Amino acid sequence: MIRAYIRYLARARDEHSLHSPFLFALYTRIVRADNRSDAVFKPLKALQKKLRANRQSITVTDFGAGSKVNASRQRTIGDIARNSQKSARFGRLLFRLIRRFEAKNILDLGTSLGITTAYMAQAAQAGRVLTFEGCPQTAAVARQNFDELGIPNVEIVVGNLEETLAAQITQFPSIDFVFFDANHRYEPTIRYFEICLTKIYNDTVFVFDDIHWSAEMEQAWEYIKAHPSVSVTVDLFWIGLVFFRQEQPRQDFILRF
Repeated sequence: MIRAYIRYLARARDEHSLHSPFLFALYTRIVRADNRSDAVFKPLKALQKKLRANRQSITVTDFGAGSKVNASRQRTIGDIARNSQKSARFGRLLFRLIRRFEAKNILDLGTSLGITTAYMAQAAQAGRVLTFEGCPQTAAVARQNFDELGIPNVEIVVGNLEETLAAQITQFPSIDFVFFDANHRYEPTIRYFEICLTKIYNDTVFVFDDIHWSAEMEQAWEYIKAHPSVSVTVDLFWIGLVFFRQEQPRQDFILRF
């Protein structure tokens, strides 16, 4: 991961290198924007702080690649909150992306404790977030968190994503936004990507978590970038953005975040 980050820093560009109006606006107004003081985030930040201090232990069912920090099946909620949840910085970025593209039908592949899901749901209060979680006990904690935050527009699907995603996606005529944060291995990532491709349209946005987490994830990212349906990708190291806008010239960017 450290070597990958060094390579990223050496290749990353800033806004001065962007000649596409779409990418320039995306980068300066969305990616690099700072909306941390928005009042909507205050309850989320308070809940994150409370979860990090929670010493309750749960049994984790993991269908993915597992944690690099704690592989034990018995984990405290605080440990999960500190090591398995995306930081508030990424939650706010997803919030801004959803607002920018006015996403209404949103898939979240990997609920965990539901904090990142909550950022997405708050961005699309007139829409719907369908979130998938393999672990029943983790999903139960996420449900409690959604209730505590008063978020009504989230539905949790519990079970192995290999068995739930294809069946659930049929209910959508199209999908606006997908956050891929489930099984961090090559074959499952590509399989979920191709299932979700069946519901894209010109303004759909895909966001992939941990694209440099492992050699398998880097391989998956290269496959995604080369896919004929994809027009533009943005590598922010920790996550990758994928666009299908046919009016955009085909390009791959590595940008500082």
